[in-house]
Amino acid sequence: MNTKEICMCPVRIRPTQIDDLAELIALQARVYPDIPPWSLKKLLAQLEVFPQGQIVAEDKNGLLGCASSLIILWNDWSEAHNWAEITGNGTFDNHNPQGKTLYGAEVFVDPTRHGAGIGHLLYKGRRDLCRAMNLKRIIACGRLPGYHLSAGQLTPELYVQNIVWGDLTDPVLSFQIKEGFSYCRIMEGYIPEDAESRGNAALIVWLNPDYDPERPTIIPEEISL
Repeated sequence: MNTKEICMCPVRIRPTQIDDLAELIALQARVYPDIPPWSLKKLLAQLEVFPQGQIVAEDKNGLLGCASSLIILWNDWSEAHNWAEITGNGTFDNHNPQGKTLYGAEVFVDPTRHGAGIGHLLYKGRRDLCRAMNLKRIIACGRLPGYHLSAGQLTPELYVQNIVWGDLTDPVLSFQIKEGFSYCRIMEGYIPEDAESRGNAALIVWLNPDYDPERPTIIPEEISL
């Protein structure tokens, strides 16, 4: 089957299932060849702790990407933190259903399908989760994979300012801004082994326009996407 035929297959977003995990590990290894993928144990922990927050994109040929998240009390983490700390090193042990913030721990897409709108569908799925659960916002710390090209001339903060101003583009942050996220600040040492970003990440936020402070957070058994 050629690439054109694959790209014509409809893509759907659905909750992650246990049967997906081996395929997700293999896909993550292709997306991040220099970073060890999640272990089966950690992925099982994520599903046990917060199954509603884990979603995948697929077509008839298999998985194309995933988005993983947990709920946090943002005041506990609004100061400097790194990925390992806030995600319990990938176990999501810090998930707190009393919180009002959906924290985006990871999004990745099959590198052969970049530009096909899969990232947009995963971000939309995450926004749908936020609305369905009546959470106040989505917060994430996005990689800056283009920063290494400018690191000799620009500080991380100035690099991001140029992206916000439209003078530079970054494969991740430029996409996130188009998805309605606002830039807050730089998080240093977020993923220390991320050489392209020089360990930096951009703290971003999306505010749920449908959030009702008079209603409680709702975490249903199942969420339709």
